[in-house]
Amino acid sequence: MVGLNIRKTDGGKNFIIETELSSGHLEEALDFLRDYYLLPQPKLFKDVSRTSKMNRKGLNYTASNVQEGWEVRIEIQAGNPFQVNATPLTAPPDFDISHQVDLLEEELFIAIQAFEDAIRQATLYFAWVEGDDILPEAPPTRRKKASFRIFGSNMIIVYLLFFGINIVLFILLETFLAIIAILAVQLMIVLSSDRILLRTSDWIITPENPRVHILEYQLPLAEFQKFQEKFDKDIIIKMKDEIYQKSLALGLEPTCELGEEVFKEYGFHCQSDLKVSREIDVYSIVKEAARKFNISMPQVALSNTMIPNAAATGPSPNRGLVLITTGLLVQLEEDEILSVVGHEMGHLSGRDPIILFSLISAEFLLRFTILFPLVVISPLVYLIVALGFIFFVAKFFETRADLLSAMKIGQPQVLASALRKIGYQRLHAERISPTRIPSWLNFDPHPPIYFRIDRLEGMKTPVKVKNPLFKSAQDVINGFKRALGL
Repeated sequence: MVGLNIRKTDGGKNFIIETELSSGHLEEALDFLRDYYLLPQPKLFKDVSRTSKMNRKGLNYTASNVQEGWEVRIEIQAGNPFQVNATPLTAPPDFDISHQVDLLEEELFIAIQAFEDAIRQATLYFAWVEGDDILPEAPPTRRKKASFRIFGSNMIIVYLLFFGINIVLFILLETFLAIIAILAVQLMIVLSSDRILLRTSDWIITPENPRVHILEYQLPLAEFQKFQEKFDKDIIIKMKDEIYQKSLALGLEPTCELGEEVFKEYGFHCQSDLKVSREIDVYSIVKEAARKFNISMPQVALSNTMIPNAAATGPSPNRGLVLITTGLLVQLEEDEILSVVGHEMGHLSGRDPIILFSLISAEFLLRFTILFPLVVISPLVYLIVALGFIFFVAKFFETRADLLSAMKIGQPQVLASALRKIGYQRLHAERISPTRIPSWLNFDPHPPIYFRIDRLEGMKTPVKVKNPLFKSAQDVINGFKRALGL
């Protein structure tokens, strides 16, 4: 999992980039950076060379811009974590070289994350929850994807799905009865959203079984393809069960070496330097977040998919559910997981599902009363404007959840690091886009990720805000105005 830890020096910066890469892939990461990031951009990078000092491989290069007149020397030492030194060589007197160094740092982070993402495509993941069923790792089903989008955090989409149902009910019932029926059904879904999302999970995390154990085997692509061809889902479940019976069932850790023994029984061999094992006490992480927010401990569920995600829902702070994927546990460090859970706790403590239900219900009532003449004139235009407004206001609540996590958990930069890992592809697209306006106007309750990261990294701890929602709404509006050039 790529993460940043930064120390600035005079005119430069030393930082580390943590990864989930096994030792066998560290040198390959340097080759990837050289061949796919540096050499294809000769106008930006020069003097690219591989180094070797005290058995540690490295990569050096100079980043420069002739027109702006600056040069920065970058020195990377492969390891876990990567050690990086950025030293400015030349810069005009009034040029903000530190900002340019920050941009080079983020670009390097994104490039390493891209390599790590490629390795994940050829990685075998085995996850267990103590005392629970043995399940295969798999991409999320359509039902799980829909549940995350519908019932996760703010539940806007669940209301939008009622647009078609609205039409049917208005056909079958009188206008007044149809409105009452629609609002009643929506409210019932909000009040039972935690139970609905719980059904999409694979495991329940409890005080008795609080930990998740994960083994990773980062195979060469050819070996990974052979593994997929040779072993089907049933055999993989048998492998997982045998590892479980020889470890967790006996009170032992499911080590990489034990996994290797089981693999050998099935005629499969993994290189020793391509293995990683992890143990995460998920229950304690969520409990700590609930303590910091001073709310009741929510139910905790785990979805066994490698897509990094988290969601929270529930009718009140005292009856909530937090759902986490194993992919999130793989990609993030424990302090980052805590900050992400803090974001979800922000939704629960702020009663966001109920508030957004009230907002959309108000629009629904206005649509068939005061605003009905506008709907009749141009229903499509009205719908686009109404949805755009709702999604824009929803950004206030997502931004408040970030702020509440920063205030209660106290680690805004750590949450920024987690967002950078999870959304690095979107971040890269937003950074290089000629305009950022579309990222603000799309039908997404989340603000642009560059805005969320920059905002969090600009916070000084402890973060103290009297009215988090008002402050967040103000920040969103100002961020949108800056995107417009105002």
